[in-house]
Amino acid sequence: MSQTLPNVPIQSTMMDFPLTIPYILERVNTYFGTNEVVSMIPAGRDAQGRPIPHIHRYTYHDMYRRTKQLAQALQDAGIQKGDRVATFATNHFRHLEAYFAIPCVGAVLHTLNIRLHLEQIIYIVNHAQDRILLIDNVLAAVLPALLPHCPSIEKVIVMGPLPSAVPGVLDYENWISLYNPDEFRYPQIDEKDACGMCYTSGTTGNPKGVVYSHRSSVLHCMGTALPSALAFSSADRLLPIVPMFHVMAWGFPWSAPFMGTSLVFASVFSDGPSLAKLMQDEKVTISAGVPTIWMGLLVELEQAKAAGTPYALEHLKSMVVGGSAAPESLIRSFDPFGIRLLHAWGMTETSPLGTASRPPVGVDFESDAGYQYRAKQGQAVPLIDIRVIDEHNHDVPSDGHSMGRLLIRGAWVTESYYLDEEGTRKSQVELEGPLGKQIWFDTGDIATLDHQGYMTIEDRAKDLVKSGGEWISSVELENALMGHPAVLQAAVIAVCHPKWDERPLAVVVKKPGAEVTPDELRAFLEPKFAKFWLPDAYEFIDAIPLTSTGKFLKRALREQFKDYVLL
Repeated sequence: MSQTLPNVPIQSTMMDFPLTIPYILERVNTYFGTNEVVSMIPAGRDAQGRPIPHIHRYTYHDMYRRTKQLAQALQDAGIQKGDRVATFATNHFRHLEAYFAIPCVGAVLHTLNIRLHLEQIIYIVNHAQDRILLIDNVLAAVLPALLPHCPSIEKVIVMGPLPSAVPGVLDYENWISLYNPDEFRYPQIDEKDACGMCYTSGTTGNPKGVVYSHRSSVLHCMGTALPSALAFSSADRLLPIVPMFHVMAWGFPWSAPFMGTSLVFASVFSDGPSLAKLMQDEKVTISAGVPTIWMGLLVELEQAKAAGTPYALEHLKSMVVGGSAAPESLIRSFDPFGIRLLHAWGMTETSPLGTASRPPVGVDFESDAGYQYRAKQGQAVPLIDIRVIDEHNHDVPSDGHSMGRLLIRGAWVTESYYLDEEGTRKSQVELEGPLGKQIWFDTGDIATLDHQGYMTIEDRAKDLVKSGGEWISSVELENALMGHPAVLQAAVIAVCHPKWDERPLAVVVKKPGAEVTPDELRAFLEPKFAKFWLPDAYEFIDAIPLTSTGKFLKRALREQFKDYVLL
């Protein structure tokens, strides 16, 4: 006899599996506990006042137990769900422990940018209402100027040997040593709870807070490690040179343990010789940083090769470059060393990974076409969508040339700013799509898309040169100029012009011992660009000012050349 079933919509039979940071911590201890965390940390200073490197080494098993000790200490200090705990630190094993312990007690990890001006740091701490501050011993000198203006901070923990000159603070090692890791119990955590927060650098006003959830962070881990994205596994050794105080170190402190990837940290040692030696000694397979870091590394590799003492970096298969566009010339320069530079793009508001650029199937990495693809910021990674629109909110043609505003949406893209309604309103764009109406985030970047969905950042909207009603990409000009053998760095800014409103000015740093004239640079650019794109003038300076994350600080250049007169 047949049974009649009620006519109701079918429901999924799948488990409700919460995506949380505690899951990552338990996973790495269970499956990859013997893999390493290596930290090159400062241990005193030499006669010239330079920090002396010391290698600290332990396993993920060790990290797991110490993280639970820190978590116990935080709970005992009264930290509860949703409380903000700030870190003011460089890249090392103690900071990694904080990355896990703070979310694992239900609190919010708030990474403070150590390179911001003190006034901005005070604003950010007060806006976030941080309750506890974990700070590197080498940075503790800022405390007397910071703490009187930050009443929400109840406790300060110094990571590393305690400076005797700083009263009223706790020593990290002594503090966590009081607790038994076996006694720690996770609180109830929902995957949509906040786990971390990071503030933008505030180039157009006060810094704005972005709050990440456990769910978004775990999904970001998965997206980052995919073969079509950054591609790493438990067999890899990852050196994230991107600071842990900047966009959660691009998520690597969570995504590497998630995949079982060993971590190597460089702390304050980001110069070319220190990085090359660390990569060699620790057999690093993947690294990640901004173009200025890779420029310094390239100089060191070339000098060592010329001296007949090349570094042994055969294990280093790729270096991720983000933060700003890398010139094609820089990408080409690493290939003879067997190192592939991999372009990626993202921002604080996108956790940060949005796109990655690998040549399509059938295109060789080291062919001319391959280099053209690798110089783009790439295709959207899974669970991310991008589109480029004009001033009327219509999609621009995907022809690789038509420029427009870059929009993004996805599983780890912010929908709003923390306690900032105006910033949220300005960043949101509602558009129709194949799945109906959707909210998109306006990145503030100007970009192009080609027919295969490869995206190229042409400029920040505020950095475009608008000459006679036409847009000129400063990024394209900069990357081309840095392809000249005599040019180390180049930045292009807009200066006023009586007829065309704005015209491009190239500000150039020459390589040590090299000479080049404006006429030679103009001749170098002429075959590559329309005539009206070519800079009207060239100025040579000793160094281009950098932002806190190693990008060219064009705001400072615009101020420096605000009265520039084109002849």
